[in-house]
Amino acid sequence: MIILPDDAAPALHVTESGPKDGPVVVFAHALGTDLTMWDAMLPYLPDTLRLVRLDMRGHGQSPCPDGPYPMGNLVEDAARALDRLGVKACVFVGLSIGGIIAQGLAAERLDLVRGLVLSNTATKIATPAIWRDRIEEVHRGGIEAIADATLERWFSRATLRTHPDRVANVRARLLATPLKGYLGAMEAIAETDLYESTARLRLPTLVIAGSEDGSTPADLVRETAGLIPGAQFELIRGTGHLPPVERPEEVARLLTTFLTGIGHV
Repeated sequence: MIILPDDAAPALHVTESGPKDGPVVVFAHALGTDLTMWDAMLPYLPDTLRLVRLDMRGHGQSPCPDGPYPMGNLVEDAARALDRLGVKACVFVGLSIGGIIAQGLAAERLDLVRGLVLSNTATKIATPAIWRDRIEEVHRGGIEAIADATLERWFSRATLRTHPDRVANVRARLLATPLKGYLGAMEAIAETDLYESTARLRLPTLVIAGSEDGSTPADLVRETAGLIPGAQFELIRGTGHLPPVERPEEVARLLTTFLTGIGHV
């Protein structure tokens, strides 16, 4: 577990595991979560990989500067972290806002990224008006005010019923997120539309959707896959917005197959 300081930008909290000389896979988490979102999936990945997980600014153990957080700054945070780690040509895995960061990073710093895994994300998520309403609700009542509705969008009905422990863990992470960090990231999503830059991407890409995702519906995720020539689209049935939490073995299988196919294992 390390902290990467940088005078020009907030430090990011980063964890690494696996061999230092292994092919690098980088993970960026969803809004209101942290790098532990990937924990359940990691044991099912090949032990040859160097796994790097990032806490986005304002989340987890990363610093929480005052907002707003332009999406360009979040992309630059990730780029600086990878530069300081000496990472080149990684496969970058991003879920939700992490997937937006992944798209932006591939567009701006293709030297850092040789492949993308975009999970439960899109070039544009919801509308500015929807985000404005949610931001106002959080300003009035804190993250607690939207927690239950968020979890209902995020989890499948089966998981809500049969795995309350998983839901409770994500709820705890959500409520532990610093308020200004959560608001800053919401504002970043609200202002972002990466349609044009993502449509110019030309690199190996795996796109994953959940059939019961209430935040980034599968059809929206499929449209994003359609922008990148040759992108592989996979629908995980019976799961919502956080497949690594709900179906870690299946996500690991998809990821491993993709990495094997592009020779990154």
